[in-house]
Amino acid sequence: MKTLKPSFEIVEPSFGSSFYYSKYDRNANNMAHLWHYHPEIEMVFVNGGTGKRQIGSHVSYYTDGDLIFIGSNLPHCGFTDTQTGNKNETVIQMKADFLGNDFLNLPENKWIGELFDKAKGGIAFGEDTKNAVGHLIEQMADQPPFERLLTLLNVLKQLEASTDYTILNAAGFSMEMQVQDNDRINMIFNYVKDHFQEQISLEDIAEMSSMTVPSFCRYFKKITKKTFTRFVNEYRVVHASKLLAEKHIGITAISYESGFNNFSHFNKIFHEFTGKSASEYRNELKSIIK
Repeated sequence: MKTLKPSFEIVEPSFGSSFYYSKYDRNANNMAHLWHYHPEIEMVFVNGGTGKRQIGSHVSYYTDGDLIFIGSNLPHCGFTDTQTGNKNETVIQMKADFLGNDFLNLPENKWIGELFDKAKGGIAFGEDTKNAVGHLIEQMADQPPFERLLTLLNVLKQLEASTDYTILNAAGFSMEMQVQDNDRINMIFNYVKDHFQEQISLEDIAEMSSMTVPSFCRYFKKITKKTFTRFVNEYRVVHASKLLAEKHIGITAISYESGFNNFSHFNKIFHEFTGKSASEYRNELKSIIK
């Protein structure tokens, strides 16, 4: 059985800066297809487009751009590909202490640590926050280092004050993710990402993890707060959601292309996760995108 080594990304600050900043045209981010993790906290702004977000054990579909804040060592996959249709993608990565511990410990700056702590489970911000800070994030591309830092602090403050957000992973997900767990859980996530269209047996995935099936099930539930079967089904449903938006093919074909070998089972699982049938979802999504 082929296993995949997770990617640990080494992040270097941009020249003359204490943090990394890069703005990519459309789908030019070459890390987008890889499961990876790093100690740096990451902010990603996708300007327009529709696509899949995969952060920790969370998978979901966004329909009009995305603004994500990802905590330290939280495994994630990229958010754009050739089908996304986004204008550009901006990535900012910073160490938790990039401003210095003395600065962070000032009474006026306690909010920064609180925001970083909230990001441990991954945060997806809504339309109001995207509209408020998206243009500021993009403007940083043309700013000198000091002005860019001030803009980043402004953006972080607006994110901290926002009430327009969703925590993506269950409480405790990343806090229980010790560094030594990263290789194992990323290997599992990587395998699901590349094999979700096939049948994935618990016996095979447990063997890959050097565990018995009961031990693996307990381990995965402890780390992700969900069963492995639920995680795989979520991944397949999100992929089906993506196909429903992007491909003009029949729903039966989509169910099989998403890893479901039984159409009635696909209908049941899709409705369980989305609260609607696949045809209802496709019709609603068309109206949103228009």
